[in-house]
Amino acid sequence: MTNPPEFQVTSGGAIALQPVSVARKSPSRLFWERLRQDKAALAGGVVIFVLVFVAIFGGPIASTISGHPENATYSDMTDEFGVPRGPNSSFWFGADSAGRDLFVRTMYGARTSLFVGIVASGIALFIGTVVGLIAGFFGGVADTLLSRTADVLLAVPQILIAVGVVAACSTSKEGCLGGLIQPGLTVVIAVITLFSWSYIARIVRGYTLSLREKEFVESARAAGAGTFRILSTEILPNLIGPLIVYATLLIPTNILFEAALSYLGLGVPPDQASWGAILNDASGYYDVAWWLMVFPGAFLILTTLAFNLLGDGLRDAFDVRSER
Repeated sequence: MTNPPEFQVTSGGAIALQPVSVARKSPSRLFWERLRQDKAALAGGVVIFVLVFVAIFGGPIASTISGHPENATYSDMTDEFGVPRGPNSSFWFGADSAGRDLFVRTMYGARTSLFVGIVASGIALFIGTVVGLIAGFFGGVADTLLSRTADVLLAVPQILIAVGVVAACSTSKEGCLGGLIQPGLTVVIAVITLFSWSYIARIVRGYTLSLREKEFVESARAAGAGTFRILSTEILPNLIGPLIVYATLLIPTNILFEAALSYLGLGVPPDQASWGAILNDASGYYDVAWWLMVFPGAFLILTTLAFNLLGDGLRDAFDVRSER
């Protein structure tokens, strides 16, 4: 790109024109430059990458290193009163109330907690995006119906309804809705998704209401573009940035939601490790077995902090008006 020429007076009194060349930066380059300046966001991204690696490979690696399978119990790791023993050279994180290796279960718990958080957030993101686009673009009856439905979900006491639904769907092997929702991870993901999509829908609706009045949308309409083409090629690409940011903030919220359900004994099955289930097991021993709460709790805090730092960094990088 060439800027307007600058004027310069020479020694002979003549005026010389000197064009000034300025390199234009693409939006993606500006985004990466701004993100690289945020050390906290980069650190959060590295931690998330490590946590994903742990979720995929951590459990088998921990079992191999320690020689302890996931659900193997060891009677010598509980005393005569049934209190688990603490960390030692063979059990790095100590044992739980059943005498199982807490290090192995914590590593396997990362897989369950991250899987629930990411899958539930992905489904909620899809539903919320579709609902928000329809409500914001078409307006009228569709907007009223979908927006009021989202408002109702935002108004209900989520944890109480979630506890009731999970408890009802977990009382039998058939689950709920004629077997559509099965006990275990399926019902947990379904409940978390139910109470998560409404946040995304309201955000997408607000952006869509603004974007549908922009000149480039009117130009596409005038050129004969159909509704689906306008939504998919004109409006949706402008929502990618905000959706990525909100996804990074929604995932840790849903991980904590799953942990809360598991802590109440309504999450994953007892034989399947998750950080919330381990904390639930620790509730009866917190005064004599500190390690049962410290290690899974530390992983929960670290995961939540990492996603929030990355989300804040992405938000600042996408927002060109923000100041560092």
